[in-house]
Amino acid sequence: MSLNERIKAARGDRPVDLLLTNALIIDVFGKDIIEGQIAIYNGYIVGFGDYEAKDQLDLGGRFVAPGFIDAHVHIESAMVGVTEFGRAVLLHGTTTIVADPHEITNVFGTLGIDYMLQSAQSQPINVYYGLPSCVPATAMESAGASLKAADLAPYWTCKNVVALAEMMNFPGVIHEDPDVLAKIIAAKKAAKPLDGHAPGVMGKQLFAYLSAGIASDHECTTLAEAKEKLRAGVHIMVREGTCSRNLDALFPLINSHTARRMMWCTDDRHPHDLIYDGHIDAIVRKAVSKGLDPVTAIQMATLNPAEYFRLDHIGAVAPGRQADLVVFSDLYRPVIEDVFYMGKQVVVDGKLLPNLKRPPLVECPTSMKLDRKQLNFSVQAEGRHIRVIDLISNQIITGQSQLLTPIKDDKVVADPDQDLLKLAVIERHKGSNAMGLGFVRGFGLQKGALASSVAHDSHNIIVVGENDRDMLTAVTAVQQMGGGLVVAVDERITATVPLPIAGLMSKESVATVQQQMDTLLKAAQRIGATPGDPFMSLSFLALPVIPELKLTDQGLVDVNRFEVVPLFISCFKH
Repeated sequence: MSLNERIKAARGDRPVDLLLTNALIIDVFGKDIIEGQIAIYNGYIVGFGDYEAKDQLDLGGRFVAPGFIDAHVHIESAMVGVTEFGRAVLLHGTTTIVADPHEITNVFGTLGIDYMLQSAQSQPINVYYGLPSCVPATAMESAGASLKAADLAPYWTCKNVVALAEMMNFPGVIHEDPDVLAKIIAAKKAAKPLDGHAPGVMGKQLFAYLSAGIASDHECTTLAEAKEKLRAGVHIMVREGTCSRNLDALFPLINSHTARRMMWCTDDRHPHDLIYDGHIDAIVRKAVSKGLDPVTAIQMATLNPAEYFRLDHIGAVAPGRQADLVVFSDLYRPVIEDVFYMGKQVVVDGKLLPNLKRPPLVECPTSMKLDRKQLNFSVQAEGRHIRVIDLISNQIITGQSQLLTPIKDDKVVADPDQDLLKLAVIERHKGSNAMGLGFVRGFGLQKGALASSVAHDSHNIIVVGENDRDMLTAVTAVQQMGGGLVVAVDERITATVPLPIAGLMSKESVATVQQQMDTLLKAAQRIGATPGDPFMSLSFLALPVIPELKLTDQGLVDVNRFEVVPLFISCFKH
């Protein structure tokens, strides 16, 4: 379509394709609600009011808002591919996502970026990406690839690339790591915003981090932290995901003065929440239920992220903007009824249109290299006290404690009576069989083991268990599936979720994966698992950029000190 044709349609010199009548239009610029008609031509809004149209649709006095935008999400965390993720969030009014593909990139490097870019084509949703900035996130883990600034260079001109994704290596920024700074400089030259990731970083350390040009942060967990970052000019992405939910803590910060510098994101959203709770719409509903003005909540879901990412063709109901629209009846509890993408109706009465085509699935190799015969989970007792990772409910941050060592036959063992379980992370990309061993509290297992090939960010195999035999059984099953989630008890597999795409994603729909997850979680609960989703909690225990104590294939990482530390606090005297 030429620009001339669009202008002609806007002038009324030719019929528009669709006229939406009897609409209550959410004006995210003036924070108002206007009764009117919306004219759409070739996928774009061209005007308001009376237009000659090929088709008309009476919206019956319902509200029309711009399609919602998720400002920061990892598609892989939903355990499905781009197509199935898009279909799932479209039902909830999300028409644009800004995804960070660093999960699959940690497995396959630039091949992972290529895979996600290919998968984004011909979708009924806008799929944009930030280029992964930290692959691997640190040198204290073994990823499937290592991306330097030069590796990212060819992607800056890609139309689907809109940012440098979360700069998790905040010590690298603060201490002027040359390659980290080279990535930042390249993003600046490409005029792309730089997304941040700096949990708990404040004071002069924060100022040093922001001085590099970091523009946002989605890791605020306390009001004080978010307030300091907002005052320092940071765009605050309020995260409400599956594992980390920060809206309650940050809600007091949202007001008429601050809201334009804030937006919503999910970061990680599992199938159960996508199906039963929703996506960005669920955050909007929750914020409104807590007392936030509904138009402000919608503005934070639309215009704010669009402006931040410089996507001036979306984010508002206005001439020249893409006709990505959501329709709902209740302003104070917006449940999405209809969705338009590029002026075409894709959701009617809360259901996807049956003729909405799925693009062909892009093929992807697997990466599951390890020698099971070489695995040994035993821990020789070397001291009286060990460092222990402590889970924190509904957070990806962890605590750490010291515990008197439970010993049997000169080996440190799990002790379910203390809720103490053994934890292992095994390198799976190069076949090195490198393994880190530690202990964790908070899972509640009384027997058996849980294993997963989803272990942020390097996605090695992670396994937690009450005994070594079940841990080996679970790891074996993960490898044989080409990746996935497993529950093992008495050396038998009781439930699985296969994830053959990079060991991260299923080829099935969100609904199918959710059914598999239901079975998996019930199997985990039968052996005592206590967190709402123990596999989500497990997946973050290998992430050495989130405080406080984590485990990688290279050993225990004290994130506050940013170094590998020994399991034993002090050794036996010989």
